[in-house]
Amino acid sequence: MKYSKIIIKHFKNPKNMGEIKNPDAVGKAGNPICGDTMKIYLKVKNNKIEDIKFQTLGCAVAIAMTSILTDIAKGKTLKAASKIKPDDLLKGVEDVPKSKIHCSVLAHQALKNAIKNYKAKK
Repeated sequence: MKYSKIIIKHFKNPKNMGEIKNPDAVGKAGNPICGDTMKIYLKVKNNKIEDIKFQTLGCAVAIAMTSILTDIAKGKTLKAASKIKPDDLLKGVEDVPKSKIHCSVLAHQALKNAIKNYKAKK
């Protein structure tokens, strides 16, 4: 399978990868069929995502999509971050195989779950 330069860049050098100790919220998403699992950690200050990290177990596209998501979400208000859609992760990333589009949906779902987790705690 051939991936775009953007996918390869985010796969080889993912941004915001890791875990936040004592996060304000955690969101998970996974697909039992393909085996991709994603975990998003949030630090929130004044209703803004001050820090965001991820751990993804999956293919190159799954890792890249989660990296792209964290880039987009970092610094946004929770309201703005909750409006991020899977298509926003795919913008500018050419040639994502149809069989890998679900990776953007999983990353989106993990962020949604993290925001939901944060709101449930407040």
